[in-house]
Amino acid sequence: MVHTHFVWSHGGRQVFLCGDFTAWIKYHQMVSVEGSSTTFMTICDLPPGVHKFKFLVDGVWRIDEMQPVVEDEYGVNNVVVVQQPELLPQMFPGPDGLPVMQIDGYDHRNQANVASTSGSVLNEEVEITGDDRETTMRRLFKHLLSYKAYDLIPESGKVFALDDSMTVEEAFLVMHEEGLAVTPLWNAANLQISGMLTASDFIMFLIEIQRNRAMATNNVNPFSTISAWKEGKLQLQRRPLIQIHPDDSLNNVAVRILENHISSIPVLYVLEGSTCPMLLHVICLSGLLEHIHRHFEHRIAYLPLLQHSIGVVPIGTWIREIGGARELKTISPNCLLNDAYRLLIDEHISSVPIVDDNRTLINVFCRSDVLSLAKNNAYVHAQLDQTTVSQALQLVDTNTRSRYGICTRSDSLYTVIGLLSDPGIRRVVVVEAGTRYVLGLITLRDIFSLIFRDFS
Repeated sequence: MVHTHFVWSHGGRQVFLCGDFTAWIKYHQMVSVEGSSTTFMTICDLPPGVHKFKFLVDGVWRIDEMQPVVEDEYGVNNVVVVQQPELLPQMFPGPDGLPVMQIDGYDHRNQANVASTSGSVLNEEVEITGDDRETTMRRLFKHLLSYKAYDLIPESGKVFALDDSMTVEEAFLVMHEEGLAVTPLWNAANLQISGMLTASDFIMFLIEIQRNRAMATNNVNPFSTISAWKEGKLQLQRRPLIQIHPDDSLNNVAVRILENHISSIPVLYVLEGSTCPMLLHVICLSGLLEHIHRHFEHRIAYLPLLQHSIGVVPIGTWIREIGGARELKTISPNCLLNDAYRLLIDEHISSVPIVDDNRTLINVFCRSDVLSLAKNNAYVHAQLDQTTVSQALQLVDTNTRSRYGICTRSDSLYTVIGLLSDPGIRRVVVVEAGTRYVLGLITLRDIFSLIFRDFS
């Protein structure tokens, strides 16, 4: 049996689901989705096959014209195709415990692609056809249009918002302790979400402290409030809060994140007759990708581009020998924090691989790693022009969850999406099998930039 989601998005007081899987005589009551006045959903366990169904809305039989329909001698019904789950490619832990596909790939010594005999989705690079790319993008685009932001809101959990009257020191300590790379800010005076606080803000904060130390001034006070510090920072680049409504499509969510060059977006809902918004959730690209992976993990053939190896898919950043729109940047473990932060900001990137003299992968340095300096106020004593990234990463707890994934050029795009669906993994390093020689980097944003390249 396969878990199958059914959604009715067109309002009503009571909605029931009925179909051939209930012999058309039993009814599944659908539940309203919190934060939406028009949407109901339910989950049924169905055997693989084609199943017809209808919705009973306030006593009236209805079909959803936004979903597939079929007409026969018995009338018009919605239809769903439930497929048998497929066996996924076997994955093996690498020497650092990170998931790696057992596949050979790019050999930097002779710059050749070697065929693999391991059990992967794709064992050799096959040229992508225009139909594969167009079909996959159109189907993904249509899928995201048919789901809404509320679909990503968990049934239970917690969402954080920091009072913007907190001190900068307190705010970043909370973000570190709760593992938050970004969090909304709450203005109690106006009863509004006033903005977002990110790891990048902390980087700019540290750089400003370093600059003032060099100038023997003390203009940046870690005990000043977030609102006061953000006010000075935003004087020249103020813009309204980017937000979404729970009824916005996932397509709109992704486009707004990409267009505004942000990493996440708050879902706000205002009750009728009220002006105070309810913060329902904060959606990030990893949540969107996990949604896509969950819905298509047993239907990979429906998205043909995902079956191709990443070596032939136009995605990611690569070393000069491989080529691409942008050249992959790397740093050594002895790179100073000041230089590493400047590289991330100037290149508009969220992470950079750390390699040794042979360009073998050691670790990855990310913007969010800066929050580790909030632990025990380590940033107060840290000298950005004297501390190395290797020293800084000693403060990062790498045992709680994986920070990045590893794959080879022979791995399929589907495999990479599977890795990035882990909430803790926001980038995948592409290495040469066996040597961990770094070849490229694929991020969450790369995946969605590929999806919306032609259809946004």
